[in-house]
Amino acid sequence: MNKFLEILKYALPFALILSGFSLGLLFERRGFNLLKKIGKKTGWEGYSIIIRALRGMVLLWFVVAGVFAATLSFPINTSLLEVIQKALLAVVLASVTLVVSKLAVSFIELYSNRGEEGSPLTSLFEIFTRLIIFSLGLLIIIQSLGIAITPLLTALGIGGVSIGLALQNTLSNLFSGLNILTSKKVRVGDYIKLDTGEEGYVTDIAWRQTIIKEYNENLIVIPNSQLISSNFTNYALPTKEQLITIELGVSYDSDLEQVEMITLAVAKEVMQEVEGGVANFEPFLRFHQFDYFSINLTVYLRVKEFIDHLVVRHEFIKRLRRRYQLEGIELPFPIKVTYVPKKWGIGNWE
Repeated sequence: MNKFLEILKYALPFALILSGFSLGLLFERRGFNLLKKIGKKTGWEGYSIIIRALRGMVLLWFVVAGVFAATLSFPINTSLLEVIQKALLAVVLASVTLVVSKLAVSFIELYSNRGEEGSPLTSLFEIFTRLIIFSLGLLIIIQSLGIAITPLLTALGIGGVSIGLALQNTLSNLFSGLNILTSKKVRVGDYIKLDTGEEGYVTDIAWRQTIIKEYNENLIVIPNSQLISSNFTNYALPTKEQLITIELGVSYDSDLEQVEMITLAVAKEVMQEVEGGVANFEPFLRFHQFDYFSINLTVYLRVKEFIDHLVVRHEFIKRLRRRYQLEGIELPFPIKVTYVPKKWGIGNWE
């Protein structure tokens, strides 16, 4: 009988831990499958985020619950039992913090990408979100272990001043990055051009620098403090569509009514047929100058985003020149007539 009780004393805690492990595996298989079915029926995109965040964590929580139950059923020294229970609590709180961090970042990324005005999640915002959640989680874990956090916060406050002075440039870039994000004057995916000449798509706003990708695939790295203090043009605000201008000149012998009609016909054709053009836009032109050798005009077209002007401008110039040749409209060479006085003795003036 005593031997049976001795076996039972060790078998029960082991059975509780094994039961926790088995229930965890069962829940991860059945519970996640059920969540997938519900998500597919409702069309909600967030179910996959929840599954990814909880994958492996549910099993851990069930095992921790089994270990906790085992400690209650097994005769352990009170002080050792307290240490084990605090360690289990710390594991649970740390895992919950990790899950909350994954959920927060993933849901923010999901909803920030929705709609035309959506902006992809930047690495700075991701780091900042994780930093806040992990900091709160760490403070909760420390408090749950019975350690007073007030002296710790005081020490961090004093030490923060010294760290701030030592990392002045880094913090300047960090807060400049936060300023960029909150002002929404620059977003990931925007095409910008700095007054120093650099231009391209913003691919990321990190905690120290902003990454710009040129159309030739090169990367430009600009410190956040430099970007926020410089002049730049954002071609994606207030809308990505852009009005572009094309300058040209026709001969003085041209019929300007005919020039206007043919030029607008070609412009409409380009808007409707060339990818990147705004099909429902009505192109227009304006004559604006009697030049030395031509009558100059400006044609106004519209593109879906800034980089599209390359192909739209290319196609418009090709098609317009071909049409002008068919219609006999001359694009004159830049020629200036020079008159030489007779008294200089050059040439035959008779």
